[in-house]
Amino acid sequence: MFAKRQSALAASAGQAPKAGGVRPNLKPVAALLRRPAVAVGAAGLLTLAAGALFVTVLGDPRAGVPSARVALKREPVAEAPAPTGFDAFSSDAFGVYQDLAAPGEGLAPDAAIITLPDGTQAAGGAGVTAPRLAAQPLTPAPIAGLFQQGPEGPLPVIAPDGRTPAVAYARPFRADGRPRVALIVGGLGLNAATTRAAIERLPAEVTLSFVPYAEGLQGWIDLARAQGHEVLIEIPMEPTGYPDNDPGPYTLLASEGPEDVQAKMGWLLSRAQGYFGVTNYLGDRFTGSDAATGAFLQILRQRGLAFIDDGALARRPGAFTRATANTVIDETQTPAAIIGRLNALEAAAKTRGQALGTGFSYPVTVEAAARWAAGLNARGVQLAPASAMAQRPGR
Repeated sequence: MFAKRQSALAASAGQAPKAGGVRPNLKPVAALLRRPAVAVGAAGLLTLAAGALFVTVLGDPRAGVPSARVALKREPVAEAPAPTGFDAFSSDAFGVYQDLAAPGEGLAPDAAIITLPDGTQAAGGAGVTAPRLAAQPLTPAPIAGLFQQGPEGPLPVIAPDGRTPAVAYARPFRADGRPRVALIVGGLGLNAATTRAAIERLPAEVTLSFVPYAEGLQGWIDLARAQGHEVLIEIPMEPTGYPDNDPGPYTLLASEGPEDVQAKMGWLLSRAQGYFGVTNYLGDRFTGSDAATGAFLQILRQRGLAFIDDGALARRPGAFTRATANTVIDETQTPAAIIGRLNALEAAAKTRGQALGTGFSYPVTVEAAARWAAGLNARGVQLAPASAMAQRPGR
């Protein structure tokens, strides 16, 4: 086969091409291209084809330009950290309250987990994780007959039928024969987060103490009573180092006479309604004045108010009913130290029959107190409101 093909090619080699071949007829194409619409379309196609040919032959004209590709990832928005004990009070305008929690004290991460006597653990860090408790509402304030209008606002009074704010606004309590322990948590009303935590997460039997300078004080007291807490108002008294150590406006001073004490107490007691008594804030210098202290206690006695002190006025008789705290639970602001004081308070109650402690509303204090109080019943101790510890003079 290969030989036959070679012979045929050799035979035809050198011969001239044959004439009369078929020629294509381009006249219809030329006529079509004379139309304007077709001409424009053809020109566009020709331009595209030329561009494609240019890229095919010469390559991408932008191929030499530097380029980069970056993978973008949206980071989740981090939640703001819960306030620490220092942050909670650093924004208030009364310097003495800011100083109560020094930076770096009591909130160390290595001391955040504590073990309670019943074996449970409590987190004592910056936030409060104890569960919210069900409300046990008290009678809303004001109660008819227990107030009268004063120069600065409504003031507590003894009702014509003998009812007193010390009894009417106290949380009802019935002793069951077991040792009793009471706790007051104070400094409330200056910071919304810590105030709400104390109201919602501490047992209703825990007494809450409010700063008279707090904005919206009546609303906070109403909320506390709706949850079941009885309430005290803090009375600022002159401390050692005054005025450098200043508890704020309307501080009762040792140098003042009865009229001055009366005027300041009129302002302080008219800030809100619904409290069963008052407690002192500082005051070691004030209590050294017999005249000033006597005027203060006489006002409380005349208005039927209880007085619960932190130990500064333990030997001062007066007021309608009186009680003195045995210990301050959070002088050292660490979970371990606070639990140690609470355990000592519990032991004192078992020894003496009852004991009363006070603390400030640092988040670490609220957290530790809430966890500790939850196991009291199982340990054979009855949690009582502070009013249950108060007694009338001579009884």
